[in-house]
Amino acid sequence: MARVFVGLGTNLGDRLGQLKQALCLLRGLGTVRRVSSLYETEPVGYAGQPWFLNAACEMETDLSPLDLLSALKDIEHHLGRVPTRRNGPRTIDLDILLYDERQVELPDLKIPHPRMHQRRFVLEPLAEIAPDAVHPRLGKTARELLQELQDGEVVRKYAAGTGWHRTAEEAAGQRC
Repeated sequence: MARVFVGLGTNLGDRLGQLKQALCLLRGLGTVRRVSSLYETEPVGYAGQPWFLNAACEMETDLSPLDLLSALKDIEHHLGRVPTRRNGPRTIDLDILLYDERQVELPDLKIPHPRMHQRRFVLEPLAEIAPDAVHPRLGKTARELLQELQDGEVVRKYAAGTGWHRTAEEAAGQRC
């Protein structure tokens, strides 16, 4: 079983509903161990769009990195994601942040996520659930990377998302 961290984000439609549905579908790929709070974040790269809701989850899976990527793309498609401009609006975005201590460098997959150490909207939720998770290229923990960020990106806890996810026990019988 691999220990994997997945970043979740959305800024179109029923943002909270999209994240709940994505988390439910992620539970079909392995065992979800921890889920962060929700964070509302300003768009990065393309400002002319709604703010995002972001979260992170830790899971265990038997899927290889490429099979996990394929499954995440299937979930995105199932939840209505369509290709748009880079950093553009989306119904759901699921990214592999870390996969054990592995480093993967393929045309369609890079692990650890290539920009995670530069993005507060990734590091805030990741550091909440796994402050000691180590970035295998940089040799620094999520907590350390978050503390080193110098950007002015606005990231705030989303009060309406309190208790947005169910515990693993509650979710076991839930249908997606």
